[in-house]
Amino acid sequence: MNRELLWVLSLLLIAILLFSNNKLRMDVVALLVIIAFVLSGTLTLSEALVGFSDPNVILIAALFVIGEGLVRTGVAYQVGEWLIRAAGSSEIKMLVLLMLTVAALGAFMSSTGVVAIFIPVVLGVSAKMKTSPGRLMMPLSFAGLISGMMTLVATPPNMVVSSELVRDGNHGFGFFSVTPIGVVVLLGIAYMLVARFWLSGVDPEAAKKEGWKRKTFRDLIRDYKLTGRARRLAILPGSPFIGHRLDDLRLRQRYGANVVGIERWRKFRRVMVSVAGNTELRLNDVLLIDMLASEVDLREFCTSQRLEPMVLRGEYFSEQARDVGMAEVSLIPDSELIGKTLYEVGFRSRYGLSVVGIRRNGEAMDWLLADEPLQLGDILLVIGDWSMIRQLQSQKHVMLVLNLSAEVDDVAPAVSQAPHALFCLALMVAMMLTDEIPNAIAALIACLLMGKFRCIDIESAYRAIHWPSLISIVGMMPFALALQQTGGVTLIVNGLMDIAGGAGPQVMLVCLFVLCATIGLFISNTATAVLMAPIAIAAAKQMGVSPYPFALIVAIAASAAFITPVSSPVNTLVLGPGGYRFGDFVKVGVPFTVLVMIVSVIMVPWLYGF
Repeated sequence: MNRELLWVLSLLLIAILLFSNNKLRMDVVALLVIIAFVLSGTLTLSEALVGFSDPNVILIAALFVIGEGLVRTGVAYQVGEWLIRAAGSSEIKMLVLLMLTVAALGAFMSSTGVVAIFIPVVLGVSAKMKTSPGRLMMPLSFAGLISGMMTLVATPPNMVVSSELVRDGNHGFGFFSVTPIGVVVLLGIAYMLVARFWLSGVDPEAAKKEGWKRKTFRDLIRDYKLTGRARRLAILPGSPFIGHRLDDLRLRQRYGANVVGIERWRKFRRVMVSVAGNTELRLNDVLLIDMLASEVDLREFCTSQRLEPMVLRGEYFSEQARDVGMAEVSLIPDSELIGKTLYEVGFRSRYGLSVVGIRRNGEAMDWLLADEPLQLGDILLVIGDWSMIRQLQSQKHVMLVLNLSAEVDDVAPAVSQAPHALFCLALMVAMMLTDEIPNAIAALIACLLMGKFRCIDIESAYRAIHWPSLISIVGMMPFALALQQTGGVTLIVNGLMDIAGGAGPQVMLVCLFVLCATIGLFISNTATAVLMAPIAIAAAKQMGVSPYPFALIVAIAASAAFITPVSSPVNTLVLGPGGYRFGDFVKVGVPFTVLVMIVSVIMVPWLYGF
């Protein structure tokens, strides 16, 4: 083993350790890897940055945008509503339809996004059936992972492996190359029908308390005890509020008054202004205030601050539902907000929304919230501009939007453009199937058409892209090149040949699957595919067989991240809402992974042949 290879393997081990302990963000680790390769002289600058020019990186980014277009036009939510109607109160029917629907949607949009959309659906159905969400949450996440085996564009590992095939001088995978295996694996629904009995998660009563998905303003007002707290106050001349920022006024600390919205005159009409800590108040502004401190004398407060009470129709801003939205959000298990107070986080300044209620252990807290440390399992009720709530849906690395109030249907940003969004999706798939237009170009055309049809705006498009995922892919790509140049791929392939070379290519497929599944316990499935694809292709060459079965087994194994809650983001998303422990994933995931391996090792040679 030469010195350069030892350095590359050491750097790989360090990266795996950093990825697994979550001390640093994955994109930061990826950038550190690029810097280390260049400064050490292992790779040139252009070699270290090769990932930024990879067409699959562009394709993955474009697919994030297309998935967001389906969300903004209401297509994804309408599918969820149909699922609720079709399943009724049958848990078996719900599980079957849920897994089929998620696998189908995930074939064309981010599986993480699909799972995030369906978590509120599962919570709602569980509440209706008075059963534990834990019996459906893991089938949901497993269906999201299976969706990666449905089409070429369903998950980044498929595209990474296909790109490696092309780089080696072969044809890449076709759009439906992995579909037959995905369809057979989806028959694992039968396994999940049995495995759901091993999953208890939270108890049914807790599930019942989680509430129905499509709660209205009035439902949320009742659940969070907001009745009688809303005020609508106009700023009069001479008010000490004029010209000051909200943070400087400290209204929550002094009066228990939380400004959740501002009505302001612009061009002869009154508009709703998003509220942040640095929002400066003006003469004639009308403040929508959540007055939590009941002991404050409203008349004295208005007199001393030169404010005029205005008519407030409806209960707690329900009449302003087209401008002011409500949503319930939950912190993800490794959220940076856990243990911090809303004041320490600067929640309103950071997200442009106000937290007006917190439910802990199923009960609404009725005291001042700003200084209350947030705990895992808390459900926060946020209120503010609908556009800011939409932005909050992209903060999946911090929190998950569980429920949007029913009034969102009246203010969906592009609900009338749903047919255009479906047309763009169908056109993209059709262009990819022709093999005449590169996949990345087909996806970019679909993105531009979605913009043209106003399915998505440019700001939402950039927010939809999960940049940490892209950067982590870019940062792991130099590893494959460095292992090839320093002899690491040859060393690993020789080791595999010593173990299984004499037993035939089918045993080698088993070894590759096990190796991928093991590496995937510590790093992301995409990073696993980046590392393993060149090894699999080199092993095929050394055995004198076709590289396609070996490459395909790597793509499938990378998607089979069922064993731990940290193996894939979709598992992490359901960990909290499902009430799972680490061992629940091991208990259900290990047998299912073995099942997927058996199916793959049998079917892959049959499809492609050695």
